[in-house]
Amino acid sequence: MNELSYQELEKWKANKKPFQLIDVREPDEHEAYNIGGELIPLNLIFKKPELLDFSKPIVIYCKRGIRSQLAIQRLSIRFPQAQFYNLSQGIMHLFMA
Repeated sequence: MNELSYQELEKWKANKKPFQLIDVREPDEHEAYNIGGELIPLNLIFKKPELLDFSKPIVIYCKRGIRSQLAIQRLSIRFPQAQFYNLSQGIMHLFMA
């Protein structure tokens, strides 16, 4: 599985690299804190893959990286041509400092 650190993600943003950023947490978690990703909860991402833009890398994140790993594992089987990246360690550590 491709992993991407938060620092690498910030470099992608600074370099204007095209990618889709997806938050697979629940709406209340997303409201509490987020890093600007599009909210597509884990249970919905499998039912609505048309929400994903397969023309560019897709970075998926959650609180600790576990739900995002699950999403990528399942989506990679269904869409092997897609470029998925898991945000390493999720975003919780960013808000705990």
